[in-house]
Amino acid sequence: MDLKNPTSFDEQVDKLRAKNIIIDNCDECLDLLRRVNYYRLSAYFLPFKGPDGKCFENITFRKIQMIYEFDQRLRSLIIDIIEDIEVYIRTQLAYYHSHTYGASGYMIQASYNDNHNHEAFIKRVTDCINENRNTLVVKHHNEFYDGNFPIWVIIEFFTIGMLSHFYRSFKTKDKKGIVNALYSDTSYSHLESWMRCITDLRNKCAHYSRMYYWIFPAIPKMPDNSKHQPTRRLFSQLYMLKMMYPDAVKWEEKFMDPLRRLIKQYRPYISLQHLDFPYRWNSLLTK
Repeated sequence: MDLKNPTSFDEQVDKLRAKNIIIDNCDECLDLLRRVNYYRLSAYFLPFKGPDGKCFENITFRKIQMIYEFDQRLRSLIIDIIEDIEVYIRTQLAYYHSHTYGASGYMIQASYNDNHNHEAFIKRVTDCINENRNTLVVKHHNEFYDGNFPIWVIIEFFTIGMLSHFYRSFKTKDKKGIVNALYSDTSYSHLESWMRCITDLRNKCAHYSRMYYWIFPAIPKMPDNSKHQPTRRLFSQLYMLKMMYPDAVKWEEKFMDPLRRLIKQYRPYISLQHLDFPYRWNSLLTK
């Protein structure tokens, strides 16, 4: 198939109207299209599309715009929470591994399980060092420690995907040791699942990807006593973040209070069902 021809902003307005989207203020619509790629914005039509590719009647551009803004602000809340969790897990993994295997034990293959690809892991570590070779800490360790880094230093350069890989490669007894230190009533398989899911979630946030009406590739595992049956929609990811977040007071202040205000502000435009929020979402997300 031939690629589609590019369209002007005015033509994009016509395309919106052809999809049955009501545009009350053309100037406001053009202003958003100049700031937000039509292709990015068109993903927010999905909950309202019929089999013919057109939107249901009475869907306004204002509604689409408000959903987009809601999604943008929700994403900012989520990435802020993920940062706290990521720092917490980095700290705990480095602490446990260094006290179990020594400062440089992460470089020894015997520290890991049989499924661990040590050659690939060392290459990732080397890449981390090379990518950050101009930072003061890397220059310092190259000059004074012959390029050797203790785990509590090098782990700060790991991506969240590397953190997930690092934990997955632990021996079973070490995985259990970490889980017992971090989270009660949780098995190491749950934490493995959460690390996979939070990696996907963080990457979506970092690339400004859509949360609204999104189907995630992995479902976070939940303990047997969980009050929530997980799905591939956003609510299950938020429930997972609640379980991973280390501070109940900060969770309330930093996430739940802003989330309640955000939902209240955009409630006329959004549908919580599109995010798979259950009726008791507030109590389920409260620590």
